[in-house]
Amino acid sequence: MKNVISMTRVLLAPMVALLLSATAHAAAPGITGPTFNLSAQAAYISQPDGQAIYSWGYGCQLGHLPTGYAPTAISKSSTFCNSMQVPGPTLIVTEGQTVTVHLVNNLPAAAGNTSILFPGFQVTATPGSLGLSQAGLLTLEAVPGGEVTYTFTASSPGTHAYYSGTQGDLQVEMGLYGAIIVLPANVPSVCTANTGNFAGQNGVAESYWKESDFRLAPAAYDHAKTCYDREYLFQFSEMDPNIHTQAFAQVTAAGACTAGTPGCSLNVPTEPYHPAYFLINGRSMPDDMDTNYAPQYPHQPYNGNPHMHPGEQVLLRVIGQGRWQHPFHEHGNHVRILGRDGNLILSKTDPNSLAGPLLFTTTTTPGQAFDGIFYWTAKGLNWDAYAHNPNSSDPNALLSCVPDANGYNTTAPTAINYYEWCQDHNKPLQVAPFGDVAGGGPATLPDANILTNGAWYGGSPYLGPNATVRATGPTGTTPPSGTIANSPTGEAGFAFMWHSHNEREITTSNVFPGGMLMMMLVDSREFVIDESN
Repeated sequence: MKNVISMTRVLLAPMVALLLSATAHAAAPGITGPTFNLSAQAAYISQPDGQAIYSWGYGCQLGHLPTGYAPTAISKSSTFCNSMQVPGPTLIVTEGQTVTVHLVNNLPAAAGNTSILFPGFQVTATPGSLGLSQAGLLTLEAVPGGEVTYTFTASSPGTHAYYSGTQGDLQVEMGLYGAIIVLPANVPSVCTANTGNFAGQNGVAESYWKESDFRLAPAAYDHAKTCYDREYLFQFSEMDPNIHTQAFAQVTAAGACTAGTPGCSLNVPTEPYHPAYFLINGRSMPDDMDTNYAPQYPHQPYNGNPHMHPGEQVLLRVIGQGRWQHPFHEHGNHVRILGRDGNLILSKTDPNSLAGPLLFTTTTTPGQAFDGIFYWTAKGLNWDAYAHNPNSSDPNALLSCVPDANGYNTTAPTAINYYEWCQDHNKPLQVAPFGDVAGGGPATLPDANILTNGAWYGGSPYLGPNATVRATGPTGTTPPSGTIANSPTGEAGFAFMWHSHNEREITTSNVFPGGMLMMMLVDSREFVIDESN
């Protein structure tokens, strides 16, 4: 029932048709190490209500570009890294590497010292060569214009956070945070094989349809049950513009002061806290569904627009980077948690078995990261999502479905209906043009003539080319396919709304829709998901 309600509801959303016709985007973009040269400095980030918010962020030092861009098939410049971005650049390393991060403090002098914490790692901090550093409460800090160097061993694979360890209530709020992805050093062989496992068989399908492999690694951990097919990183945070406005006013008033002198400091109250912006990777909806590195967001390079094919194992890397806990709901299926803060959750009695919870709503706790697996197969819809119809002349309507031991069509990975739930094969959605529930069907589609559907209504609850056309016949009819985005013979996918379950957090300045909201797009197999930017 959850799947049926979710799909029917989101097909009506105006944004869906635009998204289904858009190009997919890069999975977990970042820069590779193990040496990183970062700076902390100020810039403005944009919000959908037209505001430009004064912020601080980490970026790459000028003249010290990263050595590479992680996904091997990526087409974006291998040297992309802004001088300031929110979140900071994702640092991608391999388990066991010695990681070195040089941080230069290019914040306004009145902002004072700054630093970086790397929770979960044993860190050594030393003064840099560009200026002075001072001991702070939590770590060595770079004074204005100064530098500090942090060194640690990437001891555990998985997703981790990094953020300022100096006056965290202000500096993290201003945007000084980012992610570290540690890739496993010992990828299980089962995750690289082409047969007999989720990731391998999906790899056969993706190769057949000429899709590139954008994964950072075939597995999330050094464990045979953490194979995956696609990955996406989501950093959740919130922002109180009043704090940012006061920080800008005090920085402006201080001018080009000398650090440490009277009046060259900030006194910005961070309570009471009233965030108006709720961010996924530094952007609010609908901005988060634009491309990575979109020129209109020069300091917010990362997006939130996941795509997948039915049956694929999608790795979700999630970090709570703000002050609030965010209950996030992934429509379409539950999320199986693999590990938290780089700690794989295994059974006490069987180390070969995963023991992470299966969550209806994933809770993003401030400062905590988790890795989880999401997948979707159409199981539970109670109709044939591929519109197979034995009375059709379309060969795609006559494909077979041979169930494996789990009930899925996995014997033909190159078929459009690979991973179809065979129990619903040839089941029509409709037994009458309208009033489906009354006519014995599982769902009631809205009347296509109703104005509120308008031109944005996708028109088809089926996957694949010609799906709407081949579904018609003795079993009933479907509403006409979308008049703008999806023609009856074009690619059609399903869109699931992913959003915060705190309703205030799906607004921007209290206006809906906005905030922590995005779409998961499930595309038919033959539709090539291009994650090259």
